[in-house]
Amino acid sequence: MFLTISTTGTAAAPATDLGFLLHKHPEKAQTFSTSYGTAHVFYPEASAERTTAALLLEVDPPALVRRGKGKGRGGAPDAALAQYVNDRPYAASSLLAVALRTVFSTALRGECRTLPERAAAPLPLRVEIPAVSARGGAELVTRLFEPLGWRVEAEAVPLDTRFPEWGDSRYVRLALEGDLRLADALRQIYVLLPVLDDAKHYWVSADEVDKLLRFGEGWLAEHPEQKLITRRYLSRRWALTRQANERLELARLADADDIEVEEIDNAVEDDSTGPDGETEERPAPLAVQRREAILAALRDSGATRVLDLGCGQGQLVAALLKDVRYTDIVGVDVSARALEIAARRLHLDRLSERQASRVTLLQGSLAYTDARLKGYDAAVLCEVIEHLDLPRLPALEYAVFGSARPRTVVVTTPNVEYNVRWETLPAGHARHSDHRFEWSRAEFRDWATAVAARHGYDVGLAPIGPDDPEVGPPTQMAVFTLGTTASATTHDTTKDKKKEVAA
Repeated sequence: MFLTISTTGTAAAPATDLGFLLHKHPEKAQTFSTSYGTAHVFYPEASAERTTAALLLEVDPPALVRRGKGKGRGGAPDAALAQYVNDRPYAASSLLAVALRTVFSTALRGECRTLPERAAAPLPLRVEIPAVSARGGAELVTRLFEPLGWRVEAEAVPLDTRFPEWGDSRYVRLALEGDLRLADALRQIYVLLPVLDDAKHYWVSADEVDKLLRFGEGWLAEHPEQKLITRRYLSRRWALTRQANERLELARLADADDIEVEEIDNAVEDDSTGPDGETEERPAPLAVQRREAILAALRDSGATRVLDLGCGQGQLVAALLKDVRYTDIVGVDVSARALEIAARRLHLDRLSERQASRVTLLQGSLAYTDARLKGYDAAVLCEVIEHLDLPRLPALEYAVFGSARPRTVVVTTPNVEYNVRWETLPAGHARHSDHRFEWSRAEFRDWATAVAARHGYDVGLAPIGPDDPEVGPPTQMAVFTLGTTASATTHDTTKDKKKEVAA
């Protein structure tokens, strides 16, 4: 992939100032490593009258496959050869956009201590990209760049010049000319390259919204193709697209009224405003309170090697990964789909080798013993047991407390008594359609006490969430701690249970 940025100048304002603005010396050729290849920056010409900086990205297709797990454009798992032979090394796309951000990060921020006045002023710029992947052709390229003040030259590349009847490919030769701040030009190109390609080589997560709004500041809110840009940049993830559009509309209204966004966002009186006019702190969501209670219990136990049994999409695993005390974190779930989402949420393909070595995701059923789960300090069953049919619960009990046998087990489950406090929950309904049962506080206490007695654990119960004096907390938690010695009765009961499960 290849991109050039050119400018012209005079003796008083030489074009070689481009080197200061890009923070790359015109007399040096520099090389930068990226996750998917090597980026080179050099200057084909550098004089007071005209200076051109070039960015050349050499993509390593095997590295792209290894880090991308074979996904994305040109890398379908059922087309092994297409993972290595495709257009990605040649046509500008999100790969070039990421290299642009990596190599010219200071210029993207508009910073230049040496020539701050030049960084803040428009320059006569010409940007050329020999091959751009553009799903929408030259017409879409023009629609995206012309409203930003560019003069656009977009020439469609034919599929094969020997066979003109085949028509044009989706690639265009692109040249942009205009008087813009260098930072603005780089930000626009950074956003619009993956928009034109309508694909990204990496998983689009919630932080992409912040990235889009940061680099689109000052131009995206008023762009006539704003909705298309937002939709494509966020890989058509509707929830993220809606969030971005709402924030862009706030920015547009604030700009029209010449006020700060916060003034508009706070215009509606908050329900949490107290009688004295001061805003009361809103309670954290119940899921957050559960996670914090579990983390506190794990810290108190002194555990460093932790199992998250029924890890779902990896929220707790992500929280554990942020704490260096946890050296070995294993997430287990029966759903392969959930594990795929967890891997993306955790950015496992982008973690350092040291971080990645701390995390393992395993597919498995908690109703069966699993030798891989033995030897851990602690295990967590966060909102898991209520998803099992009651006849299957003894099998889970033995698999965790009898076979895996961690020193500490943390179990959370809904308190059915609290359901009357949910205004939107019909009477007699469970909180989730997949809940096979929901226990009262007495039922959960009886189960936890019996399990502890059968397997040689001590158990303590704790509320999670507001502890209502009439119906108790929304979530109840049991923390099991393995006793230093187990009675003969406990061992005999465990042996009997093992025979029952085997039968």
